Amino acid sequence: MNSYGILARFDSPKSLMHAAEKVRDEGFEKFDCHSPFPIHGMDEAMGLKRSKLGYLIGFMGMSGALFGFGLQSWIHSIEYPMNISGKPFFAYPAYAIITFELMVLFSAIGAVFGMMFFNRIPRFHHPVFYSEKFSDVSSDAFYVSIEVDDPKYEESFVIDFLKDIGGTEIEVLKDEI
Repeated sequence: MNSYGILARFDSPKSLMHAAEKVRDEGFEKFDCHSPFPIHGMDEAMGLKRSKLGYLIGFMGMSGALFGFGLQSWIHSIEYPMNISGKPFFAYPAYAIITFELMVLFSAIGAVFGMMFFNRIPRFHHPVFYSEKFSDVSSDAFYVSIEVDDPKYEESFVIDFLKDIGGTEIEVLKDEI
């Protein structure tokens, strides 16, 4: 059984926010905060940067729009030109619907697969779920977990540090894989 990290419980959203700031200020990089609901300002408290997912979605959307417009332009003007009611071969106003739909489709595909990539999915069972206490996080508990991969991780130091900042029910997580 491998050690995954350490989990500590905090009493309230305010104490969890304070703990996240302390963990960040101490220099830990691989830690996470767990709460039954979103807490405004937690991203800043944890020192998280803006996600790159928006840029990926924008790029995929523009790619889809360019692909849709380019494909229609090529088909109607070059590959299979047809004179329909005297309209020009390059009748770009008619391309708007397909261009928009392909932009939305490519954006959605980029969002789904980008989210999976950035969140390291699929991992079917995270080691925090092996903790009996962690099931309380879905109703009324607030936890901080520090991973063993963190450069500053040293088990006894992390346990003492979490106790000092107000953590209770401290548990060493074991990965059963």
